[in-house]
Amino acid sequence: MTATDSEALPGGSPFRSDLLKGQVVVISGGGSGLGRAMALEMARLGARVAICGRRLERLEETARLVAEAGGAPVMVDAMSIRDPDSVAAFIGRVWDHFGALDILVNNAGGQFPQAAIDFSPKGWNAVIDTNLTGPWYMMQAAARQWRDRARPGSIVSIVAVVSRGLPGIAHSCAARAGVIHLSKTLAVEWAPLGIRVNCVAPGAIATSGLEAYSDEQRRALPRSNLMQRFGEPSDVSNAVIYLASPIGAFITGETLVVDGGNQIWGDQWTIPRPAYFDGPQG
Repeated sequence: MTATDSEALPGGSPFRSDLLKGQVVVISGGGSGLGRAMALEMARLGARVAICGRRLERLEETARLVAEAGGAPVMVDAMSIRDPDSVAAFIGRVWDHFGALDILVNNAGGQFPQAAIDFSPKGWNAVIDTNLTGPWYMMQAAARQWRDRARPGSIVSIVAVVSRGLPGIAHSCAARAGVIHLSKTLAVEWAPLGIRVNCVAPGAIATSGLEAYSDEQRRALPRSNLMQRFGEPSDVSNAVIYLASPIGAFITGETLVVDGGNQIWGDQWTIPRPAYFDGPQG
């Protein structure tokens, strides 16, 4: 089972249509998948949205879909979150363009499945920089603006369910765990600034990102959770909106897991599972 980005758009919403009216939201990785779904839903709820990512054509496609759905014009910026100067400049442009920033969603990320023993230094660093260091740059740049302007803010980072490890993507597991505990620490340090910091940890969600996996892996993923199916992008966007919006105003330093029960039951490998685990040996 796979889903195109257009098929993955949220359907009904549990939120009132003006929940985010007047709010400015930044979403990294807004050109596809979960980022696109969140941009569409937040715009539908009245937010003004800025999205960034590496591929301008994908960002522009998201902006077009938001416009067709009746949302406010979307600010797009092709840049890399792995470059701190580019991140700071982008956050500055958001303030110049909208005159505000209320919510940051760290969604950009990526990894490749491989046995950890075979990671190259370049591969390891690329995943750590994309999934941990880049989100940190985004959080710090946003927080500095909120501090200097004496404005409150809300940060939600998309992570992963790492409590039992993630065989086959150890680099991403390390990075996502870093973001989770970084967020807990920042929630403490930045509480005096009025900044809330939370995470959402999705399980197997039906987006175009599934195309990176083999047919066998895609067939196995739904069996890794109690619901025995893929989640929908709206499951994740609803969780993000809940934490980021005034509805979640008394929540900070938390990770909301949206995985169909995988973390309490499932067994998920992104590389072939060794026969060692399939029964008695000898």
